[in-house]
Amino acid sequence: MSDHHLTDTSFIGLGLPEVLMQGVREVGFEYCTPIQAQSLPIALAGADVAGQAQTGTGKTAAFLLATFNHLLKHSAPDRLSAQAAHDTSPSGDVSVPHATRPRAIMLAPTRELAVQIHNDAVELGKHTGFRLGLVYGGTGYESQRQMLQEGVDVLIGTPGRIIDYFKQHVFDLRAVQVMVLDEADRMFDLGFIKDIRFLLRRMPPPPRRLNMLFSATLSYRVIELAYEHMNNPAFIRIEPDKRTVDKVKQALYHTAIEEKIPLLIGLLRRMDPTRSLVFINTKDMAEKLVAWLQGNGFNASVLSGDVPQKMRLRLLQDFIEGELPILVATDVAARGLHIPDVSHVFNFDLPQNAEDYVHRIGRTARAGKTGDAISFACERFVFSLSDIEEYIGHKIPVVPITPDMLVQLQPPAKLKSHRPRREGRKRGDRTKPRRVDVQGRTSPLRGGKHRTAARGATPGMQEVEQRKEQLPRPPGAAKKAARGAERGPRTGAGQKKHPLRPPAHAASEARRTKPPPARKTRADSPKRRTRSPARRAEDSKPAIG
Repeated sequence: MSDHHLTDTSFIGLGLPEVLMQGVREVGFEYCTPIQAQSLPIALAGADVAGQAQTGTGKTAAFLLATFNHLLKHSAPDRLSAQAAHDTSPSGDVSVPHATRPRAIMLAPTRELAVQIHNDAVELGKHTGFRLGLVYGGTGYESQRQMLQEGVDVLIGTPGRIIDYFKQHVFDLRAVQVMVLDEADRMFDLGFIKDIRFLLRRMPPPPRRLNMLFSATLSYRVIELAYEHMNNPAFIRIEPDKRTVDKVKQALYHTAIEEKIPLLIGLLRRMDPTRSLVFINTKDMAEKLVAWLQGNGFNASVLSGDVPQKMRLRLLQDFIEGELPILVATDVAARGLHIPDVSHVFNFDLPQNAEDYVHRIGRTARAGKTGDAISFACERFVFSLSDIEEYIGHKIPVVPITPDMLVQLQPPAKLKSHRPRREGRKRGDRTKPRRVDVQGRTSPLRGGKHRTAARGATPGMQEVEQRKEQLPRPPGAAKKAARGAERGPRTGAGQKKHPLRPPAHAASEARRTKPPPARKTRADSPKRRTRSPARRAEDSKPAIG
């Protein structure tokens, strides 16, 4: 961190335990950032905090230090007997052994952010002796389950996988002493708010735990959530009027859709960035863009929801270590991730949400460093430009496009798509499912009389029928077979042949060949009998008695 990004508040003056100060010194922290200087004294005193600060200002370290400090100063809940530990809770939930009751839980909206929080917790809490658990979807289902069964003190993960294990009674939340909700507004955007409320209602009441909520933006619905599930939290806002980091140099190019790829490649060749993030709105276009970049001599990869989790983590690690210079990503990587030394951020597509623009360009110029944020405004996504400029409070400088910026492209490279293939029949394939006989041969599986006919079609089924004929018959079977031969074959399922009744197929054939009835016209209808006016007058006279 640069000196101008820090405050005069040192970590030594916060009164942290020595085991925590060892981790702080090892990671190189000496002075607090603004969000740390204002939130840590309140959280260390045991009060709830809802903090808003810009991206890259140390929110993760703030709630990690406060969590470890609270767990060190407050002992774990009293151990119950083995029989009481397996009793049913008052709410009707089956409780689990005390070894699977975490003391702190930290919820993150994305897998990558959960992994980052876990990595930071390992560094800062190295000497505390707490058992850290990381739970997220996409990989390691059984290994994560085994880890929870062995017991953890601090549980970090995404809401979906945590609820999955919770409903299986792998662990419970009745011993939670600290609750942390990171990027709360993103939880609303991704539709996790119902899952969050589900978990919060199964924890101890807010006065019996320490609650912390951190985010880059605090909307009204987030504030409502804080008042509902927190104990009178203290709201801390760091520079609320500044939506973007001052050290980010922003630029805007008004371009057509077909000019975006040549312009991007031309800017990459001219600027020669060391580490670039290219944000895009759709997964399809992300894969196409990576193919064009690789075809024109750039080492790039795509990071989206279709990429397997292990590969996503490996791509992020290669990008952090500098082995991958260009990473094309959707908004899955735009929130909360700390990737050091990102020199350029390209908004290939303008985000449709104004807040996402702040989180995207916040990947660069972190911790007081400088960076460039370049955006393309095409005819498809330019409609969100006015909302973005209104949100950040100023106009984005517009840069004209010169002909030398639009380079001549080479053909795109052929890439293997990461999208999972849909199982089942292909589109247009009307082949019916097939049956397998006793010898492994296949035949079409059909219904009705076709199925009956198909039973003897394969040699395997013929052998089965022959073996059935060789079996001893019960008494009276020969007479029954003789009577059936006299009646003749059946004409349908359960229908016997009657000597005076035509077969079913003959009746249906007659109905098909019968000509349709002739259409009646008005001339064919019988004439109505009408009365003359004199007769009607005669009939209308009253009868004389």
